[in-house]
Amino acid sequence: MNKYLLTLAGLSFLVSANAQVSITAQDYERAESFMSYNTEKYIDGTPGRINWLANDQFWFTVKIQTGTETYLIDPAKKTKTLTTEYKETASTGGRRFGNRNEVLSPDGKKAVFIKDWNLYVRDVESKKETQLTTDGIKNYGYATDNAGWTMSDGPIVRWSPDSKKIATFQQDQREVSDMYLVTTNVGAPVLEAWKYPLPGDKVIPTIRRVIIDVENTKVISLNIPADPHRASLSDDIASSGTFDDIDWKADGSEMAFLSTSRDHKNSKFRIADATTGTVREVFEETVKTQFESGRGAINWRYLPNTKEILWYSERDNWGHMYLYDSQSGKLKNQITKGDWLVTRLLRVDEKNRLLYFMGCGREAGNPYFQYLYKIGFDGKGLTLLTPEQGNHSIAFSPSGNNFIDTYSQPNIPAVMNYRTLAGKLITEVGKTDVSRLAATGWKAPIPVSVKAHDGTTDIYGLVFTPTKMDANKKYPVIDYIYPGPQGGSVGSWSFNASRGDHQALAELGFIVVVIEGTSNPFRSKSFHDMAYGNMAENTLPDQITAIKQLAKTYPIDTNKVGIWGHSGGGFATAAAMFRFPDFFKVGIAESGNHDNRNYEDDWGERYNGLAENVDYEKQANQIYAKNLKGKLMLAHGMMDNNVPPSNTMLVVDALIKANKTFDLLLFPNSAHGFGPYSPYMMRRRWDYFVQHLLNAPPPYDYKMGAARN
Repeated sequence: MNKYLLTLAGLSFLVSANAQVSITAQDYERAESFMSYNTEKYIDGTPGRINWLANDQFWFTVKIQTGTETYLIDPAKKTKTLTTEYKETASTGGRRFGNRNEVLSPDGKKAVFIKDWNLYVRDVESKKETQLTTDGIKNYGYATDNAGWTMSDGPIVRWSPDSKKIATFQQDQREVSDMYLVTTNVGAPVLEAWKYPLPGDKVIPTIRRVIIDVENTKVISLNIPADPHRASLSDDIASSGTFDDIDWKADGSEMAFLSTSRDHKNSKFRIADATTGTVREVFEETVKTQFESGRGAINWRYLPNTKEILWYSERDNWGHMYLYDSQSGKLKNQITKGDWLVTRLLRVDEKNRLLYFMGCGREAGNPYFQYLYKIGFDGKGLTLLTPEQGNHSIAFSPSGNNFIDTYSQPNIPAVMNYRTLAGKLITEVGKTDVSRLAATGWKAPIPVSVKAHDGTTDIYGLVFTPTKMDANKKYPVIDYIYPGPQGGSVGSWSFNASRGDHQALAELGFIVVVIEGTSNPFRSKSFHDMAYGNMAENTLPDQITAIKQLAKTYPIDTNKVGIWGHSGGGFATAAAMFRFPDFFKVGIAESGNHDNRNYEDDWGERYNGLAENVDYEKQANQIYAKNLKGKLMLAHGMMDNNVPPSNTMLVVDALIKANKTFDLLLFPNSAHGFGPYSPYMMRRRWDYFVQHLLNAPPPYDYKMGAARN
């Protein structure tokens, strides 16, 4: 009898433990209320576009619950005044003029464009067109843009400040390998083909550097061999929309530039005579992994008036500024130093020999928060200009005597202040008000700090928990991942009321974690380089260690771990499912670059090394597909010109050969980000985690509000 009762009790417990959670369309609707297209209407007080007036005055409009209000800021009077004098109009600013494929000169009188592989200039007033080059041919054209996945018809040039000359190049892609994609349609498909070099290719695009004297229609070739299609900041030579690593002398007589090696380990600082094309070698820097000139901005400057160079280097393990003599190429002094880094050089005051720059890691708290500083060329007088804790962004006034400082934290809304150049507060401009949003049940993510897989390094992230939690329940965890290494999972550390669908997923019954792992940027050089030569690590040991630590504080069920990511995050997700199959149980890999031999050359060779020096095959996901144990969904756009769909198909092929069950979602005619298919992808993502982590049937064919609107 006792055995019978015990058996019944055991069965009762099992039934209770495995009872299905019910997830309805109403639950999805509630989760959607946390998406940006539903939260934005409840946010007030955030200043809109700044409209500058004379004497560094400006006006702006803010949204309030009952409509909008317009304010005028007067720095002389230190006042913020409600006004009805101004009205918001559409912005017409920008470096492109008329046709977006033209580049306007600094004086606004000329615009250059590409036609038939050659460069032309158009007089803005008279509309007269003049051909500047004549020998451009197919795949060997002037100012053409191609970095594998980055393409445009706009010319890549850098005008001289006097609007008389252009720095550009003739790009040789004639022997570069092609990439192919095929449309899905009724009738014959359309073949798209373009130049897309891969790691290990014998031939990559090269640029023959030239200076064009626009007024005299003369092309001056620089007397150096062609450079690899490389820049010091990113995997393109035009990351800022203009020709990178170029700095003109004001009168247009000289042009300073960097030549970067194919593997990004060597950068040469050179100065060209803009009349003769003679190039003078000044100095070079060689590193063991990869050289970068800043974080989000190129930080070097040529100062011809004082015959100096401001240089950025991570030679002491941190990104700092140095001062060089441009005549001798000798180092004069290190400007900034310490266990922190300069991220972005914003302004150079040559007259007073001061630098204004963003830096992070120096102040207490989150090392990713950026602050504004100033310092002398001699390395003296380092001053913090934005003391409030948080992540700061800066906009200088037209005179440069004042600046707007906007700062926030992931869980603290933004405050905008107007300050003098010395950092003194003029007036508060505005403050983001989320009280109406909070009244709906919204809450901010929780910033966290844990140890990396090495047990000593501090890493940081965000945790999203359901707004209504059951104290007696453990929750499945979903790890959103983007391993970089040029970026990280968190992205911006500023306030954002809706970070993708993280909180929305949490509302369905999950705890969502977003962890910035080792090998991500904005820390030390050694931190960033931890996975150099082994990109397949994907910060995954950090993710696992972090989740285990967080489970001691949050009710996380470490037996139910899901993971998802897009692009590099797709690569990391599949790697997680194949390399750590006993920890990660459900994964969604979107648009993943699963084999970097099939992804554009510059990204892989920058962060992983040249193919002859690194075992790319050993890092490829399809090699480990046979280890899959959990539930995996692969998704890809079939017209993805960033990460070609062959990356996912290699994994598909390996999974089939290994007789593994998996799910595949393909978007015909879709590019890398899925575009109009994004709401559908999000719904399928929710469905997949609900079905396989909550063990509940999702609402059938639920249509997301973003798709309904």
